[in-house]
Amino acid sequence: MKKLFAICLIVTIYNNQILTSQNIMTHSAKFGVFENQTNIGNPKNKGAIDFNSDTQEYTISGSGINVWGSTDQFQYVYKSIQGDFILRAHVQFIGDGVDPHRKIGWMVRNNLSANSPEVHASIHGDGLTSLQYRKIDGGETEQIVESLDKMPQVVQLERRGNDYYMSTAKFGDSLVTTKLEGVSLRNEAFVGLYVCSHNEDVIEKAIFSNVRIIKPAAPDFQPYRDYIGSYMETMNVETGLRKTLFYSAHSIQAPNWVNNDKELVYNSNGFLYRYTFENGESQQINTGFAINNNNDHIFSFDEKLLGISHHNQDDNGTSSIYIMDPKGDSIPRKITHDGVGASYLHGISPDNKTIIYTANRKGKYDIYGSDIETREEFQLTDTKDLDDGSEYSPDGKYIYFNSNRTGNMQLWRMDADGSNPKQLTFDENAKDWFPHISPDGKWIAFISFPPTIPFGDHPFYKHCTLRLMPTNLSEKPKIIAYLYGGQGTINVPSWSKDSKHISFVSNSN
Repeated sequence: MKKLFAICLIVTIYNNQILTSQNIMTHSAKFGVFENQTNIGNPKNKGAIDFNSDTQEYTISGSGINVWGSTDQFQYVYKSIQGDFILRAHVQFIGDGVDPHRKIGWMVRNNLSANSPEVHASIHGDGLTSLQYRKIDGGETEQIVESLDKMPQVVQLERRGNDYYMSTAKFGDSLVTTKLEGVSLRNEAFVGLYVCSHNEDVIEKAIFSNVRIIKPAAPDFQPYRDYIGSYMETMNVETGLRKTLFYSAHSIQAPNWVNNDKELVYNSNGFLYRYTFENGESQQINTGFAINNNNDHIFSFDEKLLGISHHNQDDNGTSSIYIMDPKGDSIPRKITHDGVGASYLHGISPDNKTIIYTANRKGKYDIYGSDIETREEFQLTDTKDLDDGSEYSPDGKYIYFNSNRTGNMQLWRMDADGSNPKQLTFDENAKDWFPHISPDGKWIAFISFPPTIPFGDHPFYKHCTLRLMPTNLSEKPKIIAYLYGGQGTINVPSWSKDSKHISFVSNSN
């Protein structure tokens, strides 16, 4: 592995500042997240890689007779990897092309020879989508054709032991998965993107964006004990283009976009940090005695108040709510009372008079509020199951939240006094959490977990989606991001002031 890739993040600690290398991050200037490139099978016309470090997009040109039969020719940009993985990218051919059987996609290979055993998720020029594989050196290529998805824009290839899963979709739709069992490639393999023109005299091009190479958590990991690393990301919600800001081997969670979109605030290992876009530095926020903060922190709309959820050791480690100066110039002031039960902050009213939170009271979790000045607590919801993720609309008229009171976790809205609850999503194949309202009041961004997760849970390290829907409910929710994450991905308000971007965390080991 080249030295540039071995150093994913340079960190210097000085006067409680964590200084990150803005340019190295997780990408090299030449090949991004990949190590190198080559022309497999020595095609007559050589391909090339153009990586745009600003947009983090790859333009790949390639030639080659075919990727089929017992031998291959194609252009390949690759990375070495061990064990299980998840590969994901948005893909697009450039131009109409010459041969309808030109191919692009993800490729996994034992080695860089033309006849290597391999598995590849392939999109053809005529729209055919197939999971293709060669089991032995020089063996014949076989395939499983995905009949439902023609010319998908999102392609994912996952390895779990000797099984492979190809998942594809038009951007905005749910992924459709095809499973391939029992292909025994090496534990140490090459993974990468490829382009084949299917014509030795022709060079074809394709663009790959939102490229992710993910090492998932071990199947037997213990939640809240075993953690894997984190990517801090931003995304343009109009285009779906994502950008990785930095990687941390620590679990980082729950970014807020603050200071006129110049900074992000996030938590890690009980502390809060402020990341500055201009210089790529992160500085620890002084929270005084509160050094066991979870990911339920929030700024007031005017950013004059910072609310935190700190595990109070004077109350048996229970999560309690405090208000403090966002600059760290004041001692956090406790709002909730000792002995009442756990409290997890989610919202501050636009007039800075009220906080709302999920609270364990009367043996169950409901949404409560407190007067910030008097600390007087009042109940807003009362259901037998779980209400969580409460957040004020920018005009203060509504509180948005998630609830499984009708059997599946869905999004809801109620008046600010807790009256007139209304269900907003009705998903059977997803569990919806943490609605966040854009500053212009027009959009709801939220995370959707797979339907298989336990009742009332929002766990770490799952295949999730971020979705978007209008607050006037004129359109159904649409997917804006496919990711590996969950707990900590987008627990808190994460919109930029221009209502065009969100920030979130995804995970990889």
